[in-house]
Amino acid sequence: MKKRNWRLAITGFIFGVLAIVSFVVATPLASSTTDPQEFMRLIGQVAGAVGGVSLVMVVVGLIGKKS
Repeated sequence: MKKRNWRLAITGFIFGVLAIVSFVVATPLASSTTDPQEFMRLIGQVAGAVGGVSLVMVVVGLIGKKS
Protein backbone atom coordinates (compact mmCIF):
# COMPACT_ATOMS: atom_id res chain seq x y z
CA MET A 1 0.00 0.00 0.00
CA LYS A 2 1.23 3.47 -0.82
CA LYS A 3 1.56 6.21 1.74
CA ARG A 4 0.36 9.60 0.49
CA ASN A 5 2.30 12.75 1.26
CA TRP A 6 -0.52 15.03 2.36
CA ARG A 7 1.77 17.94 3.26
CA LEU A 8 3.11 18.06 -0.29
CA ALA A 9 -0.37 17.84 -1.79
CA ILE A 10 -1.76 20.58 0.45
CA THR A 11 1.23 22.83 -0.27
CA GLY A 12 0.67 22.30 -3.99
CA PHE A 13 -2.98 23.22 -3.60
CA ILE A 14 -2.03 26.40 -1.73
CA PHE A 15 0.46 27.32 -4.48
CA GLY A 16 -2.31 26.86 -7.06
CA VAL A 17 -4.60 29.19 -5.16
CA LEU A 18 -1.78 31.74 -4.85
CA ALA A 19 -1.16 31.59 -8.61
CA ILE A 20 -4.81 32.30 -9.35
CA VAL A 21 -5.02 35.07 -6.74
CA SER A 22 -1.85 36.76 -8.00
CA PHE A 23 -3.21 36.81 -11.55
CA VAL A 24 -6.58 38.20 -10.45
CA VAL A 25 -5.01 40.85 -8.21
CA ALA A 26 -2.55 41.96 -10.89
CA THR A 27 -5.21 42.44 -13.58
CA PRO A 28 -6.50 45.82 -12.29
CA LEU A 29 -2.93 47.00 -11.71
CA ALA A 30 -2.14 46.66 -15.43
CA SER A 31 -3.96 49.85 -16.32
CA SER A 32 -1.62 51.95 -14.18
CA THR A 33 1.61 50.64 -15.75
CA THR A 34 3.40 52.14 -18.73
CA ASP A 35 3.18 48.89 -20.74
CA PRO A 36 0.10 46.92 -19.66
CA GLN A 37 0.52 44.22 -22.29
CA GLU A 38 4.06 43.37 -21.18
CA PHE A 39 3.01 43.51 -17.53
CA MET A 40 0.20 40.99 -18.05
CA ARG A 41 2.47 38.78 -20.14
CA LEU A 42 4.97 38.66 -17.30
CA ILE A 43 2.30 38.05 -14.66
CA GLY A 44 0.78 35.31 -16.81
CA GLN A 45 4.14 33.56 -17.19
CA VAL A 46 4.82 33.66 -13.46
CA ALA A 47 1.31 32.49 -12.58
CA GLY A 48 1.55 29.71 -15.16
CA ALA A 49 4.89 28.52 -13.80
CA VAL A 50 3.62 28.52 -10.21
CA GLY A 51 0.45 26.76 -11.34
CA GLY A 52 2.48 24.07 -13.12
CA VAL A 53 4.68 23.49 -10.10
CA SER A 54 1.61 23.28 -7.88
CA LEU A 55 -0.01 20.72 -10.17
CA VAL A 56 3.10 18.54 -10.06
CA MET A 57 3.27 18.85 -6.28
CA VAL A 58 -0.36 17.76 -5.89
CA VAL A 59 0.07 14.79 -8.22
CA VAL A 60 3.30 13.61 -6.61
CA GLY A 61 1.83 14.09 -3.15
CA LEU A 62 -1.25 12.04 -3.98
CA ILE A 63 0.67 9.25 -5.74
CA GLY A 64 2.81 8.75 -2.66
CA LYS A 65 5.51 6.19 -2.09
CA LYS A 66 5.70 2.62 -0.93
CA SER A 67 5.41 2.26 2.81
